Amino acid sequence: MSSMQGKVTPTKADWTVPEKIQANQDFPISIVIKDKKGKIIPKFDRVHEKLMHMIIVSKDLSYFTHIHPEYKGNGKFDITTSLPAGGDYNIITEFTPTGSEDNGVQRHWIHVEGNPPAPVVMEPDKHMTKVIDGKKVTLEFDHIMAGMDLDMKFTIRDANTNKPITDLEPYMGAMGHAVAISKDLKEYLHIHPMTTKKTGSSVKFMIYFPKKGVYKIWGQFQQDGKVFIAPFVVNVDM
Repeated sequence: MSSMQGKVTPTKADWTVPEKIQANQDFPISIVIKDKKGKIIPKFDRVHEKLMHMIIVSKDLSYFTHIHPEYKGNGKFDITTSLPAGGDYNIITEFTPTGSEDNGVQRHWIHVEGNPPAPVVMEPDKHMTKVIDGKKVTLEFDHIMAGMDLDMKFTIRDANTNKPITDLEPYMGAMGHAVAISKDLKEYLHIHPMTTKKTGSSVKFMIYFPKKGVYKIWGQFQQDGKVFIAPFVVNVDM
């Protein structure tokens, strides 16, 4: 599944969040989706088991969460969540109005009061294998350039035995999910595997980076009912 889109229904969004948000305290988010003329969109298609996917990242991309607001009808989605530290965060919502050929995206910045985390400098990873929750995850590309479809593969092994993990479970209707965001936060990609069937220890995606630059990629997978996230930072050339 490529990140390149078909024809998307133009949308607007009305956001409601508290004026003051405190770190580590629950707060509500409401979003109403409208068409370009300001008319409420009443119906949405379910994509990977959800009517809306919400990604929240910190400005330095050190924090990432993928959650799912509840549809209340009349174009309105609600969720209550919390964020771990002070600073600026970007909320990214993804949804598909019924009749649209592809998903729409709306984004909103918020500021959270509280102690900020230690500064993080986002640099491309020198090693593309990481140990996460007892699993050794390797990220590979057939080549990595902007402006073309690329094969991207996550290979997952047991960190202790180095044996392939072959019992990954479907997560929201797919064998994995991946989100990529550019360092300047201008480019956002949410992609799904090229197949939804079990494929052993490797999960392959097709990804399209629209511009060159540094991107952070989060792969999401599930084993034994638990979701684990594999983050990588890559440099994309022309």
